[in-house]
Amino acid sequence: MENKNYQLKYYNLNNFETIPQLQALSDEQKHAIRVVGHVLPFRTNNYVINELIDWNNIPEDPMFQLSFLQHDFLTSEQFNQVASAIHQTDHPDKLQHAINKVRAQLNPHPAGQLAHNVPLLAGTPVPGLQHKYRETALIFPAAGQTCFTYCTFCFRWPQFIGDKQLKFATNHGQLFFRYLQHHQEITDVLITGGDPMIMSARHFDKLITPLLSDDYKHIQNIRIGSKVLSFWPYRFITDQDADQYLRIFEKVNKSGKHLAFMAHFNHWRELDTKATHEAVQRILTTGTSIRCQSPLLRKINDDPNIWQQMWQTQVKLGMIPYYMFIERDTGPKSYYEIPLVKAYEIFRQAYQKTSGLARTVRGPSMSAAPGKITVEGIEEVAGEKVIQLKFLQSRNPEWCNRIFYAKYDKSACWLDELVPAFGKKVFFFEAELLESTLNVINNKDEIDVTPISLPY
Repeated sequence: MENKNYQLKYYNLNNFETIPQLQALSDEQKHAIRVVGHVLPFRTNNYVINELIDWNNIPEDPMFQLSFLQHDFLTSEQFNQVASAIHQTDHPDKLQHAINKVRAQLNPHPAGQLAHNVPLLAGTPVPGLQHKYRETALIFPAAGQTCFTYCTFCFRWPQFIGDKQLKFATNHGQLFFRYLQHHQEITDVLITGGDPMIMSARHFDKLITPLLSDDYKHIQNIRIGSKVLSFWPYRFITDQDADQYLRIFEKVNKSGKHLAFMAHFNHWRELDTKATHEAVQRILTTGTSIRCQSPLLRKINDDPNIWQQMWQTQVKLGMIPYYMFIERDTGPKSYYEIPLVKAYEIFRQAYQKTSGLARTVRGPSMSAAPGKITVEGIEEVAGEKVIQLKFLQSRNPEWCNRIFYAKYDKSACWLDELVPAFGKKVFFFEAELLESTLNVINNKDEIDVTPISLPY
């Protein structure tokens, strides 16, 4: 397939009906996009429409599911409430009330992100920064809090709905630089969003260059979380500042720090275009590594053969399979969720069909409040069928690599739906987590504190 001379064009709730291919959709399907689009963010672009979606397989096509809102993202009651309010044009306040009510029911910040991950510096919250794990801090640059296309499953959907109370973003004072400088335990910085690659190279450089100075010698790794290689690979090929971006990547690697591009691919088809192949190779020539991750999603990639092909293609292109995540408990989770037991079986079957080069991947992993927890297996221990779990990362570093067990539950889809095995009332970390929380509350110093949340 030849690269095409695209000029990036966005489609949103205001103009999506001008997409030529959408003429094949029924009025009911278009109505569903309009109604759900008042609650959840919607945006796509011409590359996704023309290169990724199979318009002969609508609505089942995984790329269509990935980028276009569906009726069943909301319950029937939620959908009808919003649809009814839309028609009451003489009462716009009723529409906003209905929208806010439904959004609140969709758990806008899972795992206590807003309440528990934002650190303090001299008693002041640091805007646009999250510090959940000791070694890693997340930066949400204000100029990068949008995307080339909004994934319909995105757990950060509150970033894009215009509610300042729910949005993470750095401020003009850039207090986060001071926080990073002070916290010498931080070795890894993840620049995330939204999609930071939507920033101009000039703005991105202003974020990167300070981190290369002697003031930040403790920071060894810089990560970029992005779906640009799937949704707009021309960012690194024909965009006006494409070469400038690649020079910034080279600069980071030549500085002695490691740059890791954390690419989001949800289906092997996203890896199947000439533009994506070229963009990947251009990034790799800068010395940057590309690690690939995705949640497991019903109707998009809930098939071990899809994961097998995706991981093998990533290795073939020089990338590193990194994570299979469990879809977080937010937004349209009920539409996409898969029971943990089934998720493990999908992972196991896909893993068995790959060589060791693809077995760098980890999962299925839940990014829950206590930390990243993988489903390691289904076992029978002391006569009881159990789910074996393990901490890959945690708020308390002492929990890392710890194995623990939950009662077998074929329908549980998240950590808070599991109960401890062997008659225990709580998991091993719960009492310690509560004690740590109380210690933080009672021993705040004048510099800062990173609050610790309860697990659910």
